[in-house]
Amino acid sequence: MYPLLFRAVLSRFDSEFAHHAGMAVIRVLGVPPFSWATRALTAPDPSLRVDALGLSFPSPFGIAAGFDKNAVGVRGLAALGFGHVEIGTVTAIPQEGNPKPRLVRLIADRALINRMGFNNDGADVIARRLATLRRGAPDTVIGVNIGKSRVVDVEDATADYVASATRLAPLADYLAVNVSSPNTPGLRGLQAVETLAPLLRAVREAAGDTPLLVKIAPDLPDEEITAISQMAVAEGLAGIIAHNTTIGRDGLLTDAAAVEAAGAGGLSGAPLKARSLQVLGIVRAAVPADFCVIAVGGVETPADVQARLDAGATLVQGYTAFLYRGPFWGREINRGLRGSR
Repeated sequence: MYPLLFRAVLSRFDSEFAHHAGMAVIRVLGVPPFSWATRALTAPDPSLRVDALGLSFPSPFGIAAGFDKNAVGVRGLAALGFGHVEIGTVTAIPQEGNPKPRLVRLIADRALINRMGFNNDGADVIARRLATLRRGAPDTVIGVNIGKSRVVDVEDATADYVASATRLAPLADYLAVNVSSPNTPGLRGLQAVETLAPLLRAVREAAGDTPLLVKIAPDLPDEEITAISQMAVAEGLAGIIAHNTTIGRDGLLTDAAAVEAAGAGGLSGAPLKARSLQVLGIVRAAVPADFCVIAVGGVETPADVQARLDAGATLVQGYTAFLYRGPFWGREINRGLRGSR
């Protein structure tokens, strides 16, 4: 039903407008009595519970950063059955992001190209929002993804990340350092081990007892993924999120002219499926068995999630397929996982 509705109606709207309209509905679903009815339909089976990062996740499947940038839909997403919600990316300084249009569907590929540019309300506003959430939804696992403010020079990135961590870590169940978005100039250069290690060291100190993870790009050479993974363990991080969007455009079904017209940005969705499994394997081989690895990229079905878990993922996240499979996607994943056990 939903795929037909999407193709017939929703696909006709601007992608970002449709996302905000959908988020308005999600917000309503997080408010009683709607949340009670929604949870009755979507609550994960207790057998799916995962203990990781010193936390208890009701399902291994959660929403990746980018979907709820400003922590406005957390209650609704939790009510829809997602085991955790990673908000953000949040920056220390509020920013509008890149000029619109900046979110493009590639429907034939079940994919998106985004160049959002970390549009968000800033760490102070979002911290206040999280404080309210903690009073109203104390059991929801909330990760906070932080990035570099665009107006801050790369040379000053560490202090900028530390400012966000200091403000947000006390309100987060875990903190994720995003150095892998392709939409902030110079950001991916921070993934070089010699640059990344001191940055993560400073952020970890600012985060205190809050588990700290780092999110990497799929476009890194395999040996660099291994080096970052080993460094994350050596620096005392709690885990790695593998991975962000790709700047690649290989193997797409969408007409090449349409892809070129879509412009620059990170590609997400089904085309990342194979590389996602490759990166997961590289990371898992480089870290201890009890080190948390969150797999992201190309996840659409319960079988996709199970494949990530079988390959060593501790938890799995998705985003793009929500657009193509609809609001009960989380329930679909959870029911499929339950049925396979």
